[in-house]
Amino acid sequence: MKTKIKKKLRTFLKFILICFILASVTLLSLNLLVCLSSKNRMISVEDSPVSGDYECIIVLGCGVNGEDPSALLSDRLDAAVELYHSGAAPKILMSGDHGREDYDEVNVMRQYAIDRGVPSEDIFMDHAGFSTYETMYRAKNIFGIDSAVIVTQEYHLYRALYDASSLGIDSVGTIAVGHKFFKMPVWEAREVLARVKDVLWCIFKPAPTYMGDSIDISGNGEVTLG
Repeated sequence: MKTKIKKKLRTFLKFILICFILASVTLLSLNLLVCLSSKNRMISVEDSPVSGDYECIIVLGCGVNGEDPSALLSDRLDAAVELYHSGAAPKILMSGDHGREDYDEVNVMRQYAIDRGVPSEDIFMDHAGFSTYETMYRAKNIFGIDSAVIVTQEYHLYRALYDASSLGIDSVGTIAVGHKFFKMPVWEAREVLARVKDVLWCIFKPAPTYMGDSIDISGNGEVTLG
């Protein structure tokens, strides 16, 4: 009897081990796919395009404290403002979470850029950019963006570029630098799972939380005020 129980236990443990190995291989393979597909399109602010070949600069939101952007977000915004003034693209799309009245990333992002010399009419806001995937989906299908310079930190940029490419946006990515973050190892580990999730989303292409009317990215960004 004990021998049968031991055999069943060994079989069960082998099954668990095989499942763990398969899951790990799948996780690492999909993560590698995202990173390798994006690596060659990642550049520094100094090396970013100045020819104006791109329709807009996309900035991904990541937290505000009242009327001030988080340190992570301010680094992204500083890079975007520098790109705009260098002529990398004529418009900026601020994409973030404005899903409730008491939390508004995009208007904070917009005001930050205005305070640094970006004209109001050149700043568009995506109030429903609740995730990287949703930002790129809406950028393509609401704002009609075919080409963009994407701005975020390096650990996040792999996924942002992968999502953009999978959804039909020709893009390069600019690495935002500045502050040092002690939580970066945690964010990088969490990003591995997020990359795998987005690979699946880019395969099945579910609609985002909200859609809406089309907005011409070449027009006046003030139409997105609200």
